Amino acid sequence: MISYSDNEMMAIAAGRLINDGDVVFAGTGVAMLAATAAKRIYAPRAVVFFETGGIDPSLDEIPMAVGDSRVMSGTSLNSGLIEAFSTVGHRKLHTIAFLGAAQVDRYGNLNTTSIGNYYKPGKRFSGSGGACDASALASGIIIFMQHEKRRFVEKLDYLTSVGWYKGGNSRQELGLKRGGAIAVVTNLGVLRFHKETKEMYLREFFPRASVDMVVENTGFPIDVSGAKKTLPPLPEELKVLREEVDPQRLICQSDMNAPPG
Repeated sequence: MISYSDNEMMAIAAGRLINDGDVVFAGTGVAMLAATAAKRIYAPRAVVFFETGGIDPSLDEIPMAVGDSRVMSGTSLNSGLIEAFSTVGHRKLHTIAFLGAAQVDRYGNLNTTSIGNYYKPGKRFSGSGGACDASALASGIIIFMQHEKRRFVEKLDYLTSVGWYKGGNSRQELGLKRGGAIAVVTNLGVLRFHKETKEMYLREFFPRASVDMVVENTGFPIDVSGAKKTLPPLPEELKVLREEVDPQRLICQSDMNAPPG
């Protein structure tokens, strides 16, 4: 049994969702780790690109943020914000945006703006950045969250980025013809969205988690009836993640004392 960190499990679980031919719009942190892992392990013909305009970089070293100069190293094209978001919304590409948030609701809508009243917030965040545009324009979004009740909420304090809006066909009725939330990847598992209702449900729980832990840490009722335990990281997956993707453990934060899966 091999020890691994939550970040490693999340990156591997998200990477497994990417297919060859996907065009992956990567954010910072675990999203960066997951995008690089997807390219190196699961989908070598996927293309990773960044908000600041680095398209298809070599990723010889993992960037620490979208403004890191390494997002421009070995690229197929060095461009800018306009080109990057034109790529996100390109109708002939299958674009997947990796996004993080402070809050998510049952329909995959995101808050990255503020907690509490908008005009007198308890906490103000950095705002949308490119997240609103990506959630509206991409073929789909994959969300990264820590699984806590204060983050998985019945009602967002502020709607920054649209997932499936109010469920059903409500996203399309807003004029958003494609896209929507594909999955939420947390430190406890992977959540997906019902085809018809667009409500979140538990698809997989991680080896060190349980269905009860997911229910206890979700602030709204959630369907767990079909949940299965996730396959733990394989030795070959961890080897690539640790030796090629993030050898300095900048994001992996590998804790060799962590309990095995």
